[in-house]
Parts: sequence; structure tokens; C-alpha cells
Amino acid sequence: MNRTAMPAQELTCQQLVELVTDYLEGALSAPERARFEAHLAMCPHCAEYLAQMRRTIQTLGRLTEASLDAQARRDLLQLFRTWKHRQAPPVNGAAPTHSNGGTSSKEK
Repeated sequence: MNRTAMPAQELTCQQLVELVTDYLEGALSAPERARFEAHLAMCPHCAEYLAQMRRTIQTLGRLTEASLDAQARRDLLQLFRTWKHRQAPPVNGAAPTHSNGGTSSKEK
């Protein structure tokens, strides 16, 4: 939504995107919810974005471990391990290791 003069209380598309999780979880205050819904009423792009988010959540909610084939399960576990490894701080000042279990040549 591209407007030059926008009332202070009106949400921009970017603000709506940032609030969509809170909206879906019912965590917005009444005034924030009213602003959110007013924007949806006038912005078909954001209304479609919200619909896509609802469909995504609905679809992901039906995923089970048994519904994944073995390769997809391995890929997801590896992605999680890599992500978790990058998030964890070094233990006792030890040099961080890479996902292959070794240290980089700069750290040796």
C-alpha cells in the first residue's frame, strides 16, 4: 500500500506483516486489532497474505513425523542441528566447531 499522507493510526503493509502472528494468536489489544482489521478491509494484498499465513499454519499443523519420508526427516534433522549449532555459544571458551565436527583452518 503506497500512500503519501497517512493518518498516524493507520497501519502500513509492513506494520501489518510484523503484527500478523500476534493477530493470529489473539495477542493484539483491541485498538491494535481494530487498526489491523481496518487495514485488511482496504488492502486486498494484505488480506491475501493473512489468508496464506492461515493456510500455511493449517497445513503445517497436520504434519506428523510419520508423514515424512526418511530423506525429508534426515534433511530436517540436519537443518535443525546446523541451526542449533550456530545458535549455541562455545562451551568453556572452546573454539566453535563446524557442522562437520571439526574446526576451521583459521582456528587450528
